[in-house]
Amino acid sequence: MKKTVVIDVVGLTPSLISNMPFVSAWAAQAKTTSVAPVLPAVTCSAQATYLTGKYPNEHGIVGNGWYFEEECEVKFWRQSNKLVQAEKIWEAAKKLDASFTCANLFWWYNMYSSVDYSVTPRPQYLADGRKMPDCYSQPSNLRDKLQEKLGTFPLFDFWGPRTTIKSSRWIAEASKLVEEWHNPTLTLIYLPHLDYNLQRYGTQHPSIPKDLAEIDAVCKDLITFYEKKGASVILLSEYGITDVKYPIHPNRVLREAGLLNIREERGLELLDAGASKAFAVADHQLCHIYINDKNELNKVRQLLEKIEGIELLLDEEGKKKYHLNHTRSGDLVAVANKDAWFTYYYWLEDSKAPDFARIVDIHKKIGYDPVEMLVNPKITAVPLVVAWKLLKKKLGFRMLMDLIPLDANLIRGSHGRIAESEQDRPLIISKSKHLLTENSIEPTKVFDILLQHLIGL
Repeated sequence: MKKTVVIDVVGLTPSLISNMPFVSAWAAQAKTTSVAPVLPAVTCSAQATYLTGKYPNEHGIVGNGWYFEEECEVKFWRQSNKLVQAEKIWEAAKKLDASFTCANLFWWYNMYSSVDYSVTPRPQYLADGRKMPDCYSQPSNLRDKLQEKLGTFPLFDFWGPRTTIKSSRWIAEASKLVEEWHNPTLTLIYLPHLDYNLQRYGTQHPSIPKDLAEIDAVCKDLITFYEKKGASVILLSEYGITDVKYPIHPNRVLREAGLLNIREERGLELLDAGASKAFAVADHQLCHIYINDKNELNKVRQLLEKIEGIELLLDEEGKKKYHLNHTRSGDLVAVANKDAWFTYYYWLEDSKAPDFARIVDIHKKIGYDPVEMLVNPKITAVPLVVAWKLLKKKLGFRMLMDLIPLDANLIRGSHGRIAESEQDRPLIISKSKHLLTENSIEPTKVFDILLQHLIGL
């Protein structure tokens, strides 16, 4: 099989490439094809679709998280590859060539996978409550070798208020080391850098040109490195981030209608999903609404239809149309209009918000929270506050990094719906022009194109 490298540049769209000198020049020698986004156009669903050639109704990844009905818990950012209910491209390739090997550098669902080499973020959660940066690998000693060469994986540059290009650079350098040590046939590389400021501030913010220059330099380094190795390089993205103006709070609407079950603990409120008649799991511009009491279906539908900013409300027929008819999906699925996005917020007074709402905690929240990338603007002398908290942490005291605001209006960019303009949609770029014969393809066709590169057609 032909050596192939797939570089997933998150958020890369035709509207951004013109500000990336190297990628623009490289793309001019190649063919660029628009990819129709999968619904939802979010990381886990898009990646699972690309790697299986199936839609969410078959592979089961209906979002970055969903309601695990048997456990009565909402869970986001799970990591077991066994959650993906379809054959992956490396499994299909292995059937064609027993000598085929695959390295997966930070694409999601990368634990307990059948790839040969995997590296994925995995903090250490210590008994005293601390969260320490780290990553997980298979084989397990690969993590130790990489971190000996590159330093500890910069987790807090990967997600949270202080995200920087450092995490994407670390992943890029790790991929080159894996190449030198193991020479895999297929290498999958995830570069998240454009995900941050585009969501924080929107597409027109003055920070965006700097971000584009930084990720352009990483792409230049990787593409140059792998092409010297004779690899066929593919640039790919999962979605485009577009400007938004306001958030939607579906759980607050359902609460005011008496459908949520709220427990008060230590004066703060927790949503009890298993005991609620209905609740919403927010995921960027898409929202799964789970209805435990099916007698409330019409009431819930009527409530949601009145909410400003909801463009589509998918019932069973609607879910079939958009390939979301899977048991993990909500009873109803709401899609925001282009100017809006969904929060998980369910409290009506900020003083009652749970303690984890003000920290970076991707697992306790019943939905995706982009506000985790911001520091509360009401906090004065932020460096001093952070230094004091870190000092207490180092001394062994329990403390909360409660720096995250509760103002969803601060977020200016989002994704998840199907973007209207091809300029804002994901893309695939390859120098194997004969494999990209159409100007636009369905997301399931990415699988076929990757396999054709490997076969050498």
